[in-house]
Amino acid sequence: MNKLKILIITYILGVIIGALFFDVWGANTTFIKTMSIFLWTIIFLIALFYVDKNEKK
Repeated sequence: MNKLKILIITYILGVIIGALFFDVWGANTTFIKTMSIFLWTIIFLIALFYVDKNEKK
């Protein structure tokens, strides 16, 4: 399995864990929960950029 697939699976698992166990999309979502998912997405996009850049070499 290449690095891109591992990265995508890790991101999806993180979002699912956030949704089910931390109730990120619940009615009483706090600012910290919202920012944690936002930060998780930013980390995913940065990692996606570097994995794609290194695979092209």
